[in-house]
Amino acid sequence: MILTLNSGSSSVKFSLFQFSGASADSAECLARGQIEGLGAKPSFEVRVGQGERQPLPVPSANPGKATHNDAIAAILAWLNTAFAGQSVHAVGHRVVHGGTAFEAPVRINDAILGQLEQLVPLAPLHQPHNLAGIRAAQAAFAHVPQIACFDTAFHRCQPFVSQTFALPHAYFEEGVRRYGFHGLSYEFISLQLHQIDPRLAQGRVVVAHLGNGASMAAVHNGRSVASTMGFTALDGLPMGTRSGQIDPGVLLYLMDSKGMDAAQIGQLLYKQSGLLGMSGLSQDMRTLEASNDPKAQSAIDYFCHRISREAAALAAAMGGIDALIFTGGIGEHSSRVRAQVCASLTWMGVDIDPASNAQHSACISSPTSRIQVRVMQTDEEQMIAKHCHELVG
Repeated sequence: MILTLNSGSSSVKFSLFQFSGASADSAECLARGQIEGLGAKPSFEVRVGQGERQPLPVPSANPGKATHNDAIAAILAWLNTAFAGQSVHAVGHRVVHGGTAFEAPVRINDAILGQLEQLVPLAPLHQPHNLAGIRAAQAAFAHVPQIACFDTAFHRCQPFVSQTFALPHAYFEEGVRRYGFHGLSYEFISLQLHQIDPRLAQGRVVVAHLGNGASMAAVHNGRSVASTMGFTALDGLPMGTRSGQIDPGVLLYLMDSKGMDAAQIGQLLYKQSGLLGMSGLSQDMRTLEASNDPKAQSAIDYFCHRISREAAALAAAMGGIDALIFTGGIGEHSSRVRAQVCASLTWMGVDIDPASNAQHSACISSPTSRIQVRVMQTDEEQMIAKHCHELVG
């Protein structure tokens, strides 16, 4: 069995996979679950196969301050009961930032862990928690291979013009460049599309990964050409609580006129902006769509406006577009967002079938649409498991 872990600041998501053969395409998901509320009151939920979600306890010496170690220990205890007699052969970790050094998944050792530590300043809100999950897993699964899979690796093949900023070149050399994120999701979608329609997968595809974290990427023949996220996961589209693209002059204004320091600006841009900040109501698209508050509707309008604007920019980066794919929680489930975005792209040849869109069909474009529009379910955990299988067998 292969265990995948996605460690956040207050949560650990996990999945358990087994492979029926040598092929990485033979993955079967045995279970998925998550532990939330670390550092406060933790909750544990797991789903075996296609069964119902089950709540479970999280044993901890200090229940009010459960740690990543407590979470991994609880997951291990559950595995030993639910899958008694079976062994975990590898643990795969989602690591947000791989910098310029890591273009593919790697087996973790002390030297690799040291390199990942050096990348903490590039992803201060994500990387430390990813590393905490790795250390907890190393302690719990002694002698089991630990594999790091990077959200930035898929984008390392982008051309220079897609990676650079218009700053003195020395900054680019020291790592101040556009990295792009959600790479595991884009890689999974690209591989799935190749199975569904190999010819289309070789074409020019814009993928919109829309969720609480949101980004888009231009993918040509399965390779990343450009992406909306840049040096950090703040850039590009507005998100649940993150601002997305913003004029750097606004930050200078906040420092000079409002006296805000880096910590205050970071809190504003990461936690208080996006759909939550604009609506003053919620970061959840379902709540906004159900609201009659004009600010909620304006937040949705801006979100859709930025998606359609970035879709056109990404198409330009490839010299055209053959397909538009929606994925992620919002992309997969919000027919309103999809319809609103596509209505802004009719000039580009996008034409969707309203009935198919309302039913969340796999293909929602009309027969006469010049551009195929699809809705696809992403699975970053399965992508991690596939990488583990390829590395350790």
